[in-house]
Amino acid sequence: MKKIILLAAASALTLTPQAALPAAAQAKAPDAARLKGTVEKLVSFGTRHTLSSATDPRRGIGAARKWGADEFARIGKACGGCLTIETIADRFTGPRAPNGVEVVDVLAIQKGTGDPNQVVIVAGHIDSRVTDVMNITDDAPGANDNASGTALVIEAARVLAGEKFDGTIVYALLSGEEQGLWGAKLLAETAKKRGWQVRAMLNNDIVGNTVGQNGQIVADRVRVFSEGIRFAEDAKANLTRRAIGGEDDGPSRALAKKIDGIAKAQPAIGLDVFAVRRLDRFGRGGDHSPFLELGFPAVRFSVGIENYDRQHQDLRTENGRVYGDTVEGMDFPYLAKVTALNVAALRVLADAPAAPASVSLDGALSMDTRVFWDAVPGAAGYKVYWRRADAQDWSDSRAVSGATETVLKDIVVDDHFIGVAAVAKDGAESLVTFGGMAPRK
Repeated sequence: MKKIILLAAASALTLTPQAALPAAAQAKAPDAARLKGTVEKLVSFGTRHTLSSATDPRRGIGAARKWGADEFARIGKACGGCLTIETIADRFTGPRAPNGVEVVDVLAIQKGTGDPNQVVIVAGHIDSRVTDVMNITDDAPGANDNASGTALVIEAARVLAGEKFDGTIVYALLSGEEQGLWGAKLLAETAKKRGWQVRAMLNNDIVGNTVGQNGQIVADRVRVFSEGIRFAEDAKANLTRRAIGGEDDGPSRALAKKIDGIAKAQPAIGLDVFAVRRLDRFGRGGDHSPFLELGFPAVRFSVGIENYDRQHQDLRTENGRVYGDTVEGMDFPYLAKVTALNVAALRVLADAPAAPASVSLDGALSMDTRVFWDAVPGAAGYKVYWRRADAQDWSDSRAVSGATETVLKDIVVDDHFIGVAAVAKDGAESLVTFGGMAPRK
């Protein structure tokens, strides 16, 4: 017989707060000067267009990818082999590569101590472009778009290398974004084929400037974009969601809320998370989309304000107006803060258990709501969250130990949304899984 705990005002479980970082880890932090050096090195390859040379040792996408792989290898050597470096590749053809092109992703894999297939991915695309997306010869420095994201991924690996996590972290440098999100498609399909259970994919794209097109400076905010209605939702799931709600509680939206909570819990990072309730910037897309198509939780980090003169532009000056994505348009202390937020999120997400696969509710025609969920391997307990159905953020919670069921006394299911997170011994929590209707018998 399953054990049921009746929750009133008191918590049923007191979990240990998340353990403090080891002293060595506390001493490591993203470094603005090192990020600047990485961006300058990437810019030095001239162009990183996906169709540029894959074999030239000094110029083009091939040289940039090799340098990125070498950086990962150096980091791995320094931590005693904690990173496994590999490349994955496939050939893609499309309007922006009519003759086809081999797309190569560079990966550094930090294997977890638990189930190695429980994976968190942090990614940035390494390729660049100018005004004409087919121009593979002119200089395309791509400092902010997206040497900033590439530098963030490499810096995150430097900071986290040697730390131990339950889950596996994959640091990914993706190619082919400007030609059709091809590197992301390749990695998402690879994850599915390998049986990775992707807890989260953090896509970092244009994360290094603070001066906007209008001259406004925004240095204390980062946007995190997430889908509401799931891209991977089938017709049956669509009908269920229409009946129970949850438009604001899919896995990716839960991931964005989680990142927002991490930023609020660590004010020293110095960033407010603007959790944009939209898949991406208006009418545009990014490398998190292929992961969403396969049902993986994924979000996009991007700057608080954009300068379009420094995106996808030929290098030029017209009427005193400077165009081009150069290092001079970047703010490296800001990039260090965005990197720090990614690092904090990776620590929590890789250390926490997986989210419950499903959460069910039973409470029609009742003043109480019965909540039950799938057990999560390695979880020390669970936390049940709820809020009024006219609110966006969880307002109340109770901890549960020794059971995968509970009853919320005087919580009417018609008037509340309810979800459950799995909790590790050190207090790290998974994403919250939204509660749906109990299976009919």
